Amino acid sequence: MKNLQFQNDLEKLIEILPEKVRSHINYENMEDVIEIVLDIGRIPEIRHSTGKIEYLGKEEITFDDISYITQRVQEFTSDNRSGIPGTLHRISAIRNRQGKIIGLTCRIGRVVTGTIACIKDFCMQNKSILFLGRPGVGKTTKLREISRLVADELGKRVVVVDTSNEIAGDGDTPHPAIGHARRMQVRQPEFQKDIMIEAVENHTPEVIVVDEIGTEAEAQAARTIAERGVMLIATAHGNTLENLIKNPTLSDLVGGIQSVTLGDDEAKRRASQKTVLEREKQPTFDIVIEILDRNTLAVYKDTAEAVDYILRGWPIRPEIRKVDQTYETHQPTIAEEINKLEEKIPSDNLKFSFNRKEYVEGVKAIKKIYLYAVSRSIVDKVIERLDLNAEITRSIEDADIVIAHKNFAKGGAKVLNTANNYRLQIFYVKTNSMAQIQKVLKEALDVPESNETLRGYYDDAERALDEAKAAINKILAGAEHVELQPQNHQIRKLQHELVEQHNLESESIGEGEQRHLKIVGGRDIDIKKQN
Repeated sequence: MKNLQFQNDLEKLIEILPEKVRSHINYENMEDVIEIVLDIGRIPEIRHSTGKIEYLGKEEITFDDISYITQRVQEFTSDNRSGIPGTLHRISAIRNRQGKIIGLTCRIGRVVTGTIACIKDFCMQNKSILFLGRPGVGKTTKLREISRLVADELGKRVVVVDTSNEIAGDGDTPHPAIGHARRMQVRQPEFQKDIMIEAVENHTPEVIVVDEIGTEAEAQAARTIAERGVMLIATAHGNTLENLIKNPTLSDLVGGIQSVTLGDDEAKRRASQKTVLEREKQPTFDIVIEILDRNTLAVYKDTAEAVDYILRGWPIRPEIRKVDQTYETHQPTIAEEINKLEEKIPSDNLKFSFNRKEYVEGVKAIKKIYLYAVSRSIVDKVIERLDLNAEITRSIEDADIVIAHKNFAKGGAKVLNTANNYRLQIFYVKTNSMAQIQKVLKEALDVPESNETLRGYYDDAERALDEAKAAINKILAGAEHVELQPQNHQIRKLQHELVEQHNLESESIGEGEQRHLKIVGGRDIDIKKQN
């Protein structure tokens, strides 16, 4: 049925082409075609999704050929786009300085199903979703399918704001690909923001779908819609979340950024400059999905947290979803959510263990750690170097334990209350230093006493870092240099990083088992620079 529909739509496009172009088209090779390009004085081309270019005949395109096509499509709008009623194809014009059309790009639109099966669970959460990705990667196709899913399967009131008639096709009747969703056409692209607001005010939608948010005014309209409690599904210009954050026009979609000056203590605690960038407000979109290619999506399930991590330079890993794989799409009922919460609350006669799942299918489960105001990069380093069976989670609901900064405990009351509700054990660090975090991780992960190697490494590392910290205090008090006890390569690396966090310099000296750190103070640094 899908192939038949594509064949019928394709014939409508080919009918408007001149005979000298039409006669060279092979229907069997059109399955992966993206567009047909016709430019004055050049041989017409077919461009495939693989990057392959196929030439149609040997005759060059003339003004008569261009005129033949433009007379058979609707009038071009101010953004130089037109279409064929009843299809998803888009015809875009290139004009010369006098306004005459000298080139056409015939973008082939097709109904593709199954492209959102891997993110269906997110689409059913009633959260606003923003899609990012390069042109031609399938953003509009996914909007089309989500519109049908939400309107038909979930029974929600969906309004599609269709600026170039690219989502629901040309003509007054929307293409069947959007299901029972309603469509509002936009006369000119500059009116898109007004139609977005009009849709909310006049047609009581539960969901609004918009393609290509590209201006600051449209970003503000999107925020207005989201703040009225309407679910928003949209695409925006930009390949990655990081690109979007740096785009001053559209950064408001993910909360915007502002420059903040930190106090001396806070800057030292973060080991950062005094002037930093931070998220300004709550993001318009709850979820951001980067379309890496037609079959691979990178999902940031919590936009606010993702933006905070990126601005602070902390590593963040989006969840990768594949189109050809299936994921859990069951939406739990309220009763199921209550039962799930009750399972986490121990009965009075049982001692609670923070390892809710100690073993999974005979393999020791990875313990998930939620961090609050604690340096993720340092925790990652400790986990990696000590080969701990743990990982950091961005969701407190998935966590087994919580590690929080003691100085920020009062400000994080909401997060810590949630942790208490889930009966999660909370461990506190006093500072964001390697030694302190390592010590708390040892306690939190309950390193077994029988593990002499690991326990010995912990003890050696802690002693070495305590020695380094004492040496740092001597340097800050005026000492020219301090030499530490010999240590192995891994522990010396931890010491170097601790010294660097205090904006001091260190070097490894000595040979073999006698190799150790030398931390230098102000005078030695000046001499070193002069030399």
